[in-house]
Amino acid sequence: MSAQETVLKKVIKPIHLWAIGVGLVISGEYFGWNYGWDVAGTVGFLVATVIITVLYITFIFSFTELTTSIPQAGGPFTYTHRAMGPFGGLIAGYATAVEFLLATPAIAFALGNYLHFLHPALPVFGCGIAFYVILTGVNLLGIKESAFFSLIITLLAVVELLIYMGIVAPSFSTANFLHDAMPAGWMGVFAALPFAMWLYVCIEGIAMVAEEVKNPGANIPKGYISAMLTLAILAVGVMVLTGGITDWRQLSTIDYPLPEAIGVVLGKQSGITKIFAGIGLFGLIASFNGIIISYSRQLFALARGGYLPPVLAVLSPKRQVPYVALIVGGLLGVGALYFGKTDQLVILSVMGAVVMYILSMISLFILRKKEPGLERPFKAPFYPWFPGIALVLSIVSLIAIVYYNWQLGILFFAGMVIALGVFVSTGKHKETTPEPGEVIA
Repeated sequence: MSAQETVLKKVIKPIHLWAIGVGLVISGEYFGWNYGWDVAGTVGFLVATVIITVLYITFIFSFTELTTSIPQAGGPFTYTHRAMGPFGGLIAGYATAVEFLLATPAIAFALGNYLHFLHPALPVFGCGIAFYVILTGVNLLGIKESAFFSLIITLLAVVELLIYMGIVAPSFSTANFLHDAMPAGWMGVFAALPFAMWLYVCIEGIAMVAEEVKNPGANIPKGYISAMLTLAILAVGVMVLTGGITDWRQLSTIDYPLPEAIGVVLGKQSGITKIFAGIGLFGLIASFNGIIISYSRQLFALARGGYLPPVLAVLSPKRQVPYVALIVGGLLGVGALYFGKTDQLVILSVMGAVVMYILSMISLFILRKKEPGLERPFKAPFYPWFPGIALVLSIVSLIAIVYYNWQLGILFFAGMVIALGVFVSTGKHKETTPEPGEVIA
């Protein structure tokens, strides 16, 4: 099937890409990152965040070369398959699926906790399942997250974070922020890396809509870079100001640090505190819904390419949505919600992301040599330094994550070995030939 027969209508502009990129990630500004304080302290986590920000800046500039050169719905597994063959594609596909599938139950936990904060009678787990059912149902109806809706909901979430910073800033105390600020030294910094990555993880989901972008060579870089800068500014502002308003250790192990922080400043019964927590749900819902779309497309693309059972590539005849992938992805997420905890899900999701980052950067180097004639509308700046820095920092991050979370590391890599075993035993490694032009309806 040729690419010309299946190319989606190109309607997405840089402002929409900014909204999609920020929207996918912005829930990470609301929760999850604060677990980094628990292992590193405020300054230790700030150092970890600076390191990870450098990683993401160099990675995004480099990843954009792949996205614009091969603007296909399969995303990272497509690039890696092209560079390394079926086995590379499988590992990248597995890692990306883990990243997106486990990010959603982590967000579901946060949504449940936010509602519980607003109405203590509501159960956290039950609310998380309810959001899965509702948002999966919305997607099963065939409704698509319009660029306009993404823009509005993301703007709302960004404005809310700016308002939050304005509310807590007058209560900031340097003494609070610096109190016992690096209790575990540099070892704590390394332990905090996965939680720092949570502030940016999933931004690469922009690649899933690359085929629908007007003038992708020029516009994808604008979308990626503007989203990255927005998230970096919000991340540093939120964590620094929050760390200085009270004893930061009280906020280091909960799923709703921002409402709790405003509660400290204004009082938990304050109407502004309740309103803030309520509006905060929209930012989490935007990320939740965006990631559901991303993982369903990823499962669909992997199945279409022969990496997963073909049933996951089935589209509903009327709505033309990958309904099997949506349902299976939702069931896997609910299972993870039942068996996992927020910090564990964050770590596993980030582990999948960093493995994908490593493979993507290696693929970039390989394709530069393997296909020098490939049209590259955007080239990674300061090559080979930018992709090299991203690769080295990703490897260091993976080592640190596995070292401090070896049991979760065993679980992650055991799943990868099982996937490889099934792939080989079924002979798929001999026949996997993804259709580069196919996209999801």
